Amino acid sequence: MTTPLSRRAVLRRATFITAGAAIGSSLVATPGHAAVKHADPDGVRKATQRARQRRDRVLTGIPSKNGWEMEKVADDHGTIYTRPVPGTPLEGVTVRMGEVETVLVHLIRRFHYEIGELRRGDVVGWRSPGTVRKGLPESNQASGTAVQIRPDHYPAGARGGFFPQQQLVIRDILAELDGVVRWGGDQGRWTDEALFSIDVKPGDIRLADVVNTIRGWQDQSGQGAGSPVDVASRPRREAAAALELRQRKSG
Repeated sequence: MTTPLSRRAVLRRATFITAGAAIGSSLVATPGHAAVKHADPDGVRKATQRARQRRDRVLTGIPSKNGWEMEKVADDHGTIYTRPVPGTPLEGVTVRMGEVETVLVHLIRRFHYEIGELRRGDVVGWRSPGTVRKGLPESNQASGTAVQIRPDHYPAGARGGFFPQQQLVIRDILAELDGVVRWGGDQGRWTDEALFSIDVKPGDIRLADVVNTIRGWQDQSGQGAGSPVDVASRPRREAAAALELRQRKSG
């Protein structure tokens, strides 16, 4: 037979349960307590080790000619991945994701529409650091910040690969991108007419500004790559000529 609880016993038990619940809630709600209570030192150590191994596998710690860090691998947990080039038959181009990607893809698309239709294999993006010469513009490919368009047609060291009208388009593209890209045909001794490289360092506000402009075009009909452009108009030619002079002087 169960003995009924007295009123005092019931109140004491209720008070105890309420206090216990309050303490438990405060402990669960306290980040410090939760972290200490549930911390897994072995798990943290393993996660740190995996991150270090991933960093060592991807990063070189060495900048390319334009100041961006070269990476050992592509499509493998770094910042360089194969990205689509809409409106072209290319399977993709391997470049640094984000702002660099936006600029270089825009350039490739304009080349395709206005200079010559591209086919699969015509564009080479990232190259392994071991296959480029450090300190030269070609090293920019190893940081995912440069592409070679039809390198077999325009081999390094050769000049005059483009017709005057084609060069006019190239100059217009560079001016449209406000000089954040440099053409390999202006490299003097190290000329490479197939090469187009980002020409600003990481964090340069000019790159962000150009990207915002390109993305704005993408939201407007009749703007951006593929839209009609009069590259021979006086304002555009003057802008292109001024940029060419500036970039040649800067080396």
